[in-house]
Amino acid sequence: MSIHIERLAASNKAHLWHPFTQMKDYTSGEPLIIERGQGVKLYDVHGRAYYDGFSSVWLNVHGHNVPELNQAIVDQLGQVAHSTLLGMANIPAIELAEKLARIAPRGLNKVFFSDSGATGVEIAIKMAFQYWHNLGVRGKSSFITMNQAYHGDTIGAVSVGGIPLYQEVYRPLLFPSHAIPYPSAYPHNDGEASAGAMETTLNALRTLLEARSHEIAALLVEPIVQGAAGILVMPPGCLKAIAELCRQHQVLLIADEVATGFGRTGAMFACDLEAVAPDLMVVGKGLTGGYLPVAATLATDEIYNAFYADYEAQKTFFHGHSFTGNPLGCAVALASLKLFEERDVLANVRKGAALVEQKLAVLQDHPHVGDIRQKGLMIGIELVRDRTTRKAYRWEERIGVRTAMRARELGMLTRPLGNVIVFMPPLASTERELADMCDILISAIRDVTEGASSV
Repeated sequence: MSIHIERLAASNKAHLWHPFTQMKDYTSGEPLIIERGQGVKLYDVHGRAYYDGFSSVWLNVHGHNVPELNQAIVDQLGQVAHSTLLGMANIPAIELAEKLARIAPRGLNKVFFSDSGATGVEIAIKMAFQYWHNLGVRGKSSFITMNQAYHGDTIGAVSVGGIPLYQEVYRPLLFPSHAIPYPSAYPHNDGEASAGAMETTLNALRTLLEARSHEIAALLVEPIVQGAAGILVMPPGCLKAIAELCRQHQVLLIADEVATGFGRTGAMFACDLEAVAPDLMVVGKGLTGGYLPVAATLATDEIYNAFYADYEAQKTFFHGHSFTGNPLGCAVALASLKLFEERDVLANVRKGAALVEQKLAVLQDHPHVGDIRQKGLMIGIELVRDRTTRKAYRWEERIGVRTAMRARELGMLTRPLGNVIVFMPPLASTERELADMCDILISAIRDVTEGASSV
């Protein structure tokens, strides 16, 4: 190990606090320090190559070091790196807002930029609340979420989340929300169970809305796929039914497309799979192709018009971020969306998803695989101690962590969700690259679970 790498490792340990990482664990071993990326691979400071099997936390689209995206940033740097949107505009922000309004579900014509999915959700929450307030409707101040939902880490976003591990310590800081079941059929994943799960969710929502819609501002949903809960997939038709119930009871629908948007499910947005047009939609992650931190909250004209008033009325949306609508980020987002069209990315996702499904089928009868859940290139593999009983591994067995570490040894990076192994490759991955990644994933699962089955 060179002196330079040793210094980096020591400095990392001394100063850098990593997100969602237990630092006592992390600093006990050799740190993984990425130096560069090319295509769908990342390279560490030792020159070792790894497939980016989770798209650098679900956001990479076209791969790393893409010439067209690099050039878009360089070109914009020659103009202006940043200019505020507070009371003025910049060219890339205008053009990106127009493009998003054109490709989004119908009616989402207004775009409010921010810098992360969590802040985008926070904005949607505040917009929904103030929408009713500006209309003079009092009392509609609570929100509906779903069990095991994840919408980000700001206080508002955590308040409408549903994963206890991320909530409990902050409970005194959170505002209460109503929770309904997410329509997941696991651990009995068959058609009848899926229908039962959907019915349970819709009945719970219908009952809640009939009793309390007068006090509910909006429902938040991760459309079609609930990500951080373990890649849980909705039964067909459920999202559309949820939207219809919200409309019937005058409750706004907020679609959190941060993880599912920009081709990840095989459609540009997951809402497109069921022709659902939400009142508010949050996007991030893949918006810039995974290059820069830009997010957006899209709203209908109806919501926008509730804020459109004389200055003295004080109906302004008093919210903003220093880097809102950053020209560099908006420029690379425009370049990314251009590549979607030029390279027919959505068709590539659908083709790749079929290949992945075929490759991973060998795990269907594995004694320690309880379920394989997939929509497009969002895949979650549930590891269990016993496939027949679906008995889960204990937290302290770290089965997901150990499997991810084995995949890393074999040349692919991913990050588990508890006992669920996540596979979310860059959307531009070729069939050969997807096949290689699947082989690594299969080997890692077999190596760890078959070796640890008696633990």
